Amino acid sequence: MKVLKFGGTTVSTAKNFRTLLDILQEESQLEKPVVVLSALRGVTSGLAGLADIAAAGKEFNGILKEIEEQHVSLAKELLQGETQPPVLGQLNAYFQELESLLQGISTLRELTPKTRDLVLSYGERCATYLCSEAAKARFPEVLYLDATTIVKTDNNFGHARVQSDVTDMLVRSAYEEHRNHLLFVTGYIASDEQGHVTTLGRGGSDYTAALLGAALNCSEIQIWTDVDGMMTADPKMVKKAFPLTELTYTEAMELSYFGAKVIYPPSMIPAFLKKIPIIIRNINNPAFQGTAIRHSSDKNGHKIKGISSISDISILNLQGSGMVGKAGYSGRLFSLLSREQINIILITQASSEHSITFAVHPTDAQKAKQLIEQEFELELLAEKLERPTIEQDLAVLAIVGENMKQKTGVSGTLFHALGRNGVNVRAIAQGSSEYNISVIIFRHDLPKALNSVHDAFFTELKKSLHVFCLGTGNISSTLFRQLQEHHEFLQQHNGIQVKVVGISNSRKMLFNADGLSLTSWQEELDERGEQANLKEFISRMQQMNLPNCVLADNTASPAPIQYYEDVFRSNISIVTCNKIGNSSSYQQYRTFKDTALQHGVDFFYETNVGAGLPIVRTLKDLMMSGDRVLRIEAILSGTISFIFNNFKGDASFHDVVKLAQEKGFTEPDPRDDLSGMDFMRKMLILARDAGYPLEAEDVQIENILPPSCLQADTVPAFYEELKAAEDYFQALKDKAEKEGKVLRYIGSLDQGKASISLQMVDEIHPFYTLSGSDNIISFTTDRYKERPMVVKGPGAGAEVTAAGVFADIVNVGTH
Repeated sequence: MKVLKFGGTTVSTAKNFRTLLDILQEESQLEKPVVVLSALRGVTSGLAGLADIAAAGKEFNGILKEIEEQHVSLAKELLQGETQPPVLGQLNAYFQELESLLQGISTLRELTPKTRDLVLSYGERCATYLCSEAAKARFPEVLYLDATTIVKTDNNFGHARVQSDVTDMLVRSAYEEHRNHLLFVTGYIASDEQGHVTTLGRGGSDYTAALLGAALNCSEIQIWTDVDGMMTADPKMVKKAFPLTELTYTEAMELSYFGAKVIYPPSMIPAFLKKIPIIIRNINNPAFQGTAIRHSSDKNGHKIKGISSISDISILNLQGSGMVGKAGYSGRLFSLLSREQINIILITQASSEHSITFAVHPTDAQKAKQLIEQEFELELLAEKLERPTIEQDLAVLAIVGENMKQKTGVSGTLFHALGRNGVNVRAIAQGSSEYNISVIIFRHDLPKALNSVHDAFFTELKKSLHVFCLGTGNISSTLFRQLQEHHEFLQQHNGIQVKVVGISNSRKMLFNADGLSLTSWQEELDERGEQANLKEFISRMQQMNLPNCVLADNTASPAPIQYYEDVFRSNISIVTCNKIGNSSSYQQYRTFKDTALQHGVDFFYETNVGAGLPIVRTLKDLMMSGDRVLRIEAILSGTISFIFNNFKGDASFHDVVKLAQEKGFTEPDPRDDLSGMDFMRKMLILARDAGYPLEAEDVQIENILPPSCLQADTVPAFYEELKAAEDYFQALKDKAEKEGKVLRYIGSLDQGKASISLQMVDEIHPFYTLSGSDNIISFTTDRYKERPMVVKGPGAGAEVTAAGVFADIVNVGTH
């Protein structure tokens, strides 16, 4: 035999009630279950509000009529013909009784706990009576049973304590007497020895189901609600949360205690003592098997079972040198709070015994502080204790699971996920049972903390990266296409889900925490984007407070650079192809590096040097592995590479430069490339990454162009001067060809000295065979002394640069 409890949501609509009847039809095939029902959705809260309104002497009839109409409307939907009038008549009688009761409260201006319980009892009475009568159309043997006749408690109104022995006897007696009936029992309500109505407190209907199940030694207790079971986290804050198949009683109680509202911990105790399984099921998805809560459960392969939270708490701290080595302080403190009915959510104490920190509900914080000051008045006057302090706007996050004690690294995973996302931990508590690790954090960090910790422990759900992108030119457009094309691959092979959640150019900006479409982003930005403001963009990114954030700077503007340090301090990683930040002052370069390291985030800029080529990463790996860089030689300008690779035969230098511009390899003014300044920035970044604190003026640059070309007023004038200087360039080419060499514009770093010059290299040199617009770099190190390590490949173009940014973003996700 089973006990089935249906919550307020499950009986509040005709559709759900019909599903309820289908469930009963299936369950009744073997043996009739016992059915426990709650009040209709929102009615208990409504009745509590009505009682308060009446006690204040205010008008209550309007709200009372709304509650009555909720029941009458449902009755008219569920009942037809001659069965309807008697039910409506009884409901009317209930509400007349309730109106008289409320009128008495209003007249006396007094609301006792005893009277409040009587008011609240009408919610379960009306709902259970209505549902039992409606069910008779399919189950003639249905019998309505008021739980006040079988569940006996003390007279602690509002949260009565059950008298288990007499209740068990009455439940078994009632069941035996009505064995041939399908019992519909009111949840939540009971009665004391004098027959006065009492209530069982929060989760009371679940408690009623557990009491009946334990008394009858049922095979299982089903709790029907409107969710698929107990979830790995709060689905309102963690969209990736999923239902758990199995939990132990201990795990379920830990999760419920720390905020999981599907079931209330005390309601499980009767089932826990009898080892009766509790199954959480969804009325909206009856085919789903839900969550089974058992005495023991199979391991789910994860280090934890779930993450729970309380979104608003306050903590009090009691400390002082007088506590060290002195017995009795803790006993006095917690006895005092218990005596005054102040619930303690979490306790942690310093091993030095110098301080005790505990968490309470914010409404209890001030009262607790006053009580402590009264209790320890003498110690405070003698300065053995400091006055207790209150910290507010805090939250608790707890990871739960019996499997935790058998797995190493659980705490490390938790704190790495929090630290990586800049979530400061105010206090920590872990029971010796190792079922729970709880941390107190700031309330505004809770959504980010939950999501980052959930990603860390449930890795098969894919880690979400939230990308904010500056710039919408060729690189960003190509990046978005690449992300879209490789979306599935990233999830399957890298375990990463990349969401672009913010985009901005110089005109408009757009945000969506759930992710912007990578196919229609341009249209959305044009149609829905707000006026761009870089400072506001950075601020909004910080305010969104999402986990695993990355700022992708795909601009060539100095404007974003001023915000880099602030972004790092917000625990947001940066991926950039913008060279300006790293090639400005060495102090700025060092500040970026140190700030990113200090805050545990990434600063990736592979595309600063060789577009998509792994140059920066290769140098970093060499340095990290203890190798010593002796010499670097490089061609790091795709534009200049193209020009000199094609400056051969009968081609004139003027025509080759013109061709490079037509193909889009150069800037609008080719001198921006040919001046060597862009090349210089790349060599400067490499030198700094190799450990040399160089400034821009330390890099010696040999000009390719004669002064007349550089000094020309316009681009057309530049080309005229280029033609006029053709003899100069022809002489260089002829000399190289005569010696069997080729012209190459090469940057070098040798013993901390950086230079860029036009050189002639022969076929022995690795740069001799360079073609197209390829870049190439040669590393001579202690390990690669005889045969230098060479990296070669395309060094320009949106496709390869976007691919480099893409790779950097993915690398952020692997950390």
